[in-house]
Amino acid sequence: MTEPTHPAAPAEPAVERSSADVVVVGGGVAGLVAALECAKVGLRVTVLERRDELGGCVGRIELDGLTLDSGAESFATRGGAVAELLGSLGLDGDIENPNPAGAWLVMPGKPGRPDAAPLPKTGILGIPANPLGDDVRRIIGWSGAIRAYGDRLIPILRIGRARSLGQLVRSRMGQAVLDRLVTPISAGVYSTDPDELDLDVVAPGLNEAMTRTGSLSGGVGQLVEERKAGGAVRGIRGGMHTLIDALERELGRFGATVVRGAEVTGLERESAPSSGEASGWLVTAAAASGELLVSAPDVVLAASGHAALDLVDAALDGWAPVADTARAEWPAAASVELVTLVLDAPALDAAPRGTGVLVAADTPEVQAKALTHSTAKWNWLAEAAGGRHVVRLSYGRAGAPNPLDGRSDAEVAVLALADASLLFGVPLDGRMLRASGRTAWRDALSQAAIGQRDRVRALEDALAAETGIEATGSWIAGTGLASVVPHALEAARRIRHRRVHPDGVA
Repeated sequence: MTEPTHPAAPAEPAVERSSADVVVVGGGVAGLVAALECAKVGLRVTVLERRDELGGCVGRIELDGLTLDSGAESFATRGGAVAELLGSLGLDGDIENPNPAGAWLVMPGKPGRPDAAPLPKTGILGIPANPLGDDVRRIIGWSGAIRAYGDRLIPILRIGRARSLGQLVRSRMGQAVLDRLVTPISAGVYSTDPDELDLDVVAPGLNEAMTRTGSLSGGVGQLVEERKAGGAVRGIRGGMHTLIDALERELGRFGATVVRGAEVTGLERESAPSSGEASGWLVTAAAASGELLVSAPDVVLAASGHAALDLVDAALDGWAPVADTARAEWPAAASVELVTLVLDAPALDAAPRGTGVLVAADTPEVQAKALTHSTAKWNWLAEAAGGRHVVRLSYGRAGAPNPLDGRSDAEVAVLALADASLLFGVPLDGRMLRASGRTAWRDALSQAAIGQRDRVRALEDALAAETGIEATGSWIAGTGLASVVPHALEAARRIRHRRVHPDGVA
């Protein structure tokens, strides 16, 4: 007699438990820098990254046999923190300067067609130091330039501080400067409307310089002179993504554990078995192999903005009830996407628009907000490309749907090629396209928005009241590696100090 068969019970999902001294949530530059700074002093570090690749906004893409940056391709030299990091990783010999040719602006021209002109080189965030200069008048015309020059005649109010970049430019120099010079840069750098940008964050020192000189253009001119030696942008031969490779190698050398494809889903206090008192944190993550549970006294939240905030809400009992309203006031994330094209286009050999193009928002027929002619900007890449051209187009403005949403890869390539043709002012067609790729960020938060510094301070105060939890990354530190790297180092050094000097004695 045959025994009845019963369906096998479903297998219990695998649960892997481990412990560390520090768990870092997020494997972007901030997370990797913080992890390395902790690992260097012998702390056991585990990095959990939800994607299959490390780097976050400093990533790579393989196209037509070339390994290219899919995100940041340069760094600001201000402060020296990035250059110092590169030196510590043995990359200082690979630092390179970009082509100084400069970028162009594409804007509305004759009815139905765009116009183009070189961007003025003397200014800050598009605010001109010389409103009557030929390069400025070429973009905003005589009437716009004369209105902008009126800034020199309007007294500066000594009481209070300008807060909104857009409101300041509009009131001092007029709408033409705002629309044609400032807004394209704000959209390209911060993906944010200039009316929403905090002046003290995006142009520190400009309020004081205006007061000293008596005008906005005078203040800009003073800051330009002061920053000539420290405001440069540089890159790395081989691409910024080589920084990620170097950080990962160092983490391996110091014994850190890096887990890819592990999305952190929970963060809670953990009690010591003997006393029942809180002794650290339990991090829960979902991976292909099952559930990961990692216990650690210290956690670094280096995930993207809203993802990190969700973990803060889960972890800090005192944060969410007190700050429900404040959390609701955090800005919605911008949807930003980069499209990279590799082209056989001899017409681009002459770099007809310098190293790239910024786009005025009302430019007809163009969906991109910016274009970088990467092989014109970086000599090392031109050598590697061997006559091919690498072009990167950026899409997505804050407060507006991303024009690439819902489009297939093939449709995006066609749109990007058409945009590139208009922005370069030369005919480009599908026969010239060797390869294309796209990289999206759906949780981009700008630390430069008005009110964001206050929201960040409230968050940092809440974290400071807890033991063993830090937050870092561009959403809290500011845009660019020059802001992110020193912030991540400081977060890690606070953990190091607590672990090495738990009694508070240095």
